[in-house]
Amino acid sequence: MLDNLIVLFPSIIHVLEFTARECPNYADRIVAESLMGKIKEFDFAFMLHLMLNVLTMTNELSCALQRMDQDIVNAMGLLALTKQLLQTMRKSGFGYLMEDVSSFCDKHDIMIPNMDARYFPGKSKRRALDVTYSYHLHVDIFYAVIDLHFQELNRCFDAVSNDLLLGMASLNPVNSFGNFDKNRIMKLAEYYPNEFDSSQLRDLSCQLDSFILYACGVDKRFFGLKGISDLAKVLIKSDLHQTWPLVYLLIKLTLILPVATASVERAFSSMNYIKSELRNSINDKFLNSCLVCYV
Repeated sequence: MLDNLIVLFPSIIHVLEFTARECPNYADRIVAESLMGKIKEFDFAFMLHLMLNVLTMTNELSCALQRMDQDIVNAMGLLALTKQLLQTMRKSGFGYLMEDVSSFCDKHDIMIPNMDARYFPGKSKRRALDVTYSYHLHVDIFYAVIDLHFQELNRCFDAVSNDLLLGMASLNPVNSFGNFDKNRIMKLAEYYPNEFDSSQLRDLSCQLDSFILYACGVDKRFFGLKGISDLAKVLIKSDLHQTWPLVYLLIKLTLILPVATASVERAFSSMNYIKSELRNSINDKFLNSCLVCYV
C-alpha cells in the first residue's frame, strides 16, 4: 500500500487539487486542500519512506507467521533475519533513507528543509516548531521508529516464546521428524517443572533417544504424519504411549499450549466488543462474567 502511494503520488496530488478546486461541497474542498498541504511536506515524505523500508523488512516474517503450514523453525529463522536487518538499518541506513527522500522531494517539487537548523529536545513548543526540519530531529525519529519495531519483536518473541515454539517444532513428525532436535525438546520440558523433575528429565532424555529411532526406522505407522496431533493418535492406537510415557506427556503439553495461548488472545480480542465506550465503567467482576459467556 505504501509502495503504491509513492508510485501514484502525482495522481493523488492531481485528484486532491481537482477536488479542492471543483468540488461543490465547501467542507470537502477544505479537507482536500488540507490533505494536499500535508502530503506535500518533507515530514510526510520522510515518514512514508521510513515506514516503507521498515515494513518491507518485516513483511516476509509477517507473511510467514500468517501461513498455517509455515515451518516454525523457518519462521524463527526469519525472525532472526528481520532483527538483523533492522539493526543494520539502524547503524547505516539513515543516509540512504535521506537520499531516497530527497530524490522523491526533488521529483515532486517538495521543499527540502535546511537540515543545519539547531535542535534542542525538551524545549518549548514554539522552539520545537522552529526546528521541526532539523537534521537531529529526523535522526531521532528514525531511531525511535526502528527501536519501536525491534522492541515489539522482542516482546512478542522473547526467549521463552522462542524456546516453546522451537521445542514444539522439534516434536513435529512432518518429513520423518525432519526438525527433531533433542536439546530443544529438553529445553521445552524444563519449562514444566511440576511435570518433569530432575530424575524425570534424565528419563525423558533416554526415552527420546529410543523413541526417535523407533519412529523413524521401525514402525511405518509413524510415516507420513501431518502434525503433533496425529503423532499423539498413533501413540494411543499403538499403545506405545505406555512405552514412552514421558514423551507422550510432553506431546500432550505441546498440544495444550497453542489452545491456551489462543484462548488468551481471543479473550483480549473480545474485550473490544464487551468493554465498549458505552460500557467503559463496567467493573472487573461483571466484565469477567461477560467475557466467559462471550468466549
